[in-house]
Amino acid sequence: MSQAHTAEPTAAPETQPTGGFAAWWVAIVLMLANTLAFVDRQALALLVQPIKRDLAISDTAISLLYGLSFTLFYVAVGIPIARLADRTNRRNIIAASVFVWSIATSLCGLARGFASLFAARVMVGAGEGGLTPSAYSLLSDTFPKQRLPLAMGIYQVGIYLGSALALVIGGLISTVIPPSETVLLPVLGALKGGQIVFLLLGLPGLVLALVILTLREPARAGASAGGKVESVPLAQFLGHMRGRWQAYSGIMLGFALMILVGNGTAVWIPAFFERKFGWTTAQVGSLYGPVVFFCGTGGALIGGFVASWLRARWAAHGNLVASLGGLIALVPVTIAFPLMSTASSALALIGLMNFLAGFNYGGGLSSLQELTPNRMRAQVSATYMLVINLIGAALGPTLMALVTDYWFRDPQALPYAISIVSCVASPLAVVMLWLGLRDYRRHQAQG
Repeated sequence: MSQAHTAEPTAAPETQPTGGFAAWWVAIVLMLANTLAFVDRQALALLVQPIKRDLAISDTAISLLYGLSFTLFYVAVGIPIARLADRTNRRNIIAASVFVWSIATSLCGLARGFASLFAARVMVGAGEGGLTPSAYSLLSDTFPKQRLPLAMGIYQVGIYLGSALALVIGGLISTVIPPSETVLLPVLGALKGGQIVFLLLGLPGLVLALVILTLREPARAGASAGGKVESVPLAQFLGHMRGRWQAYSGIMLGFALMILVGNGTAVWIPAFFERKFGWTTAQVGSLYGPVVFFCGTGGALIGGFVASWLRARWAAHGNLVASLGGLIALVPVTIAFPLMSTASSALALIGLMNFLAGFNYGGGLSSLQELTPNRMRAQVSATYMLVINLIGAALGPTLMALVTDYWFRDPQALPYAISIVSCVASPLAVVMLWLGLRDYRRHQAQG
């Protein structure tokens, strides 16, 4: 396919990253940043029931707080920041992002109504919009291709570590200060226990932002001999995407639909346990939180190892085959867990669901990076984040809430709403990723 010709700068000799100790430290620090991002997201899910009572709002309004508010500015800033990350210092972008969303999380604790909480959540999304595209690009220049799936898996551990910490820490705080109990604090005045959870969870990010500034920005493949990184014209970027549209759209839509189910269930599982089995907020934190951590983290690490092994020992597209296998196994699990008759059986299937979802990330995300030239990686990552946030983050929680509020018209029907949405989205995710794999395999064979 013909593309617009642009003058390319003289490239400096590329140095293959070795993936030594310093590289793994970068992966761990970025994983911690991803952890804090998901701490801030999952805290809202833990407090669904208290927030509903305090603000007198519906499930649909809660889903807008979790999904739409977060996605609005995440989407708006994602592409511009990604274009910046493809030619400037990615470490500094990540540090600034962590600082901004941490302040915003604490501001959620000072919100006095739906509108102010919505505005604070918009600011959280704006901050987090700069993290993942920059992190993916930075990791791709830090690790060799054969180790990149594992590095991506380590980064994705943050999803499960962050979600678990929000649940466990939030649950512990709730045992000391119940979410609906009012506490009088100096300067800040009267705050509910749920507000204090947000206030405290935003503070660690201010320290981590300083740690991130100690990392070294890696040499960027594709820089000119003088070290200058030229911005890729938008027409060239779009031309590259068009030439591989089936692979890109299949991978992105497959993961977006998986995340639609994952994000939707992440929001509603605490409420699911409270409504169906009568658990308290503290019980949800202490029992559900560790399951998310151990199962999700185990899946992300094992999936990264398996994807790396398949790519090295079997075929160049083996990393994406690993993701497809995990996605197929997810289908029955996502449909069945809300229908279980006991809390223990539901929790066991939720653990398996987190393991399989984590298993898929390393291979799928490294495939996107391998398909993309260096100077376009942050932009492709931002496009991926745009798709998964519009479809997964915004639509997943809202679809489940809409089915509960307007189809069943009964909050106690939440388990059936989760199962119905999963029954449609999970099989579609498999189909999309399979179509993407076919085209990805062709491009890998062509070199």
